[in-house]
Amino acid sequence: MTFLDPTADVVSLTRALVDIPSESGDEAVLADAVETALRALPHLTVERIGNSVVARTGGGGERRVVIAGHLDTVPAAGNLPARLEGELLHGLGACDMKGGVAVALRLAATLTAPVHEVTYVFYECEEVSADRNGLARIAAERPELLRADLAILMEPSDAGVEAGCQGMLMADITVRGERAHTARSWRGVNAAHRAAAVLQRLDDHIAERIVIDGLEYREGLNAVAVRAGVAENVVPDLCVVTVNLRFAPSRSARQAEAYLRDLFPAYEVEITEVTPGALPGLGRPAAASLVGFLGVAPRPKLGWTDVARFAALGTPALNYGPGDPSLAHTAGEYVPIAQLRACETRLADWLGG
Repeated sequence: MTFLDPTADVVSLTRALVDIPSESGDEAVLADAVETALRALPHLTVERIGNSVVARTGGGGERRVVIAGHLDTVPAAGNLPARLEGELLHGLGACDMKGGVAVALRLAATLTAPVHEVTYVFYECEEVSADRNGLARIAAERPELLRADLAILMEPSDAGVEAGCQGMLMADITVRGERAHTARSWRGVNAAHRAAAVLQRLDDHIAERIVIDGLEYREGLNAVAVRAGVAENVVPDLCVVTVNLRFAPSRSARQAEAYLRDLFPAYEVEITEVTPGALPGLGRPAAASLVGFLGVAPRPKLGWTDVARFAALGTPALNYGPGDPSLAHTAGEYVPIAQLRACETRLADWLGG
């Protein structure tokens, strides 16, 4: 059995978490350690759902806050075990997001009577396909555990607040032609050549900038793959351009789909994946209270995170955690010690009143 001490200094706790391997799908050992540590705390009620662990205070407060972090990491890249170099803690998942998990565990252990009721969620399989995501499973099976006045997702945000998140849509745009032998190419119609019009339309497209709650969400529409041809001596009769649309959270999934189809009315458009974003919700009382207490200017989250899962349940959510998000998944991943301490101290002060 692997043991964790959630009352340990946040730096030591982060280092211990990094040293417990937990690649996506292999979180059982870490989940066992987290569950055991939390069950030893009498002020918490603990539940296990797969390899996700949920712990709740129950003092009867008027407002409830969820603090969530994923336990899994991407595959190792020669960056285990953890190592401390000056004011930086290096190691797999140090930034994304075992530093944030350490902060949450420390809060769970040390805040025995917070002014807001707190639900701590430590979940599996965030770094892989959505159908395996532990938070999605909890939302499907036990949505009441995730409903709250505010959710704080401990995603790395340089110890700043990133509000909401963009939605994401993937689509295949099909261009058709007519097959022929390349020695007699005039008898066919080259679908790859015809696809130039689609690519030009994408190149000409000016992505929108949409302001919500004072935050500017910059959209993006890009070709990410072009596929054509069956053989080197055959004029391709089919070309598929795969596009990625990042859209502002003010658009619903249906509106994003209609937006893309309107740009390419002459072509076959197949939507292969669409995931709504999350509105920032900065006007909601709990979110406004936290942002005001932190005294930071919130930024829009340009990307998709699990805050969208909370938003779908009606819970406003913010990204707030230690670490530079641009270091996530890199071999040189690290988390600054100052940010670990700042996130713990500021959340403890806000939750503790």
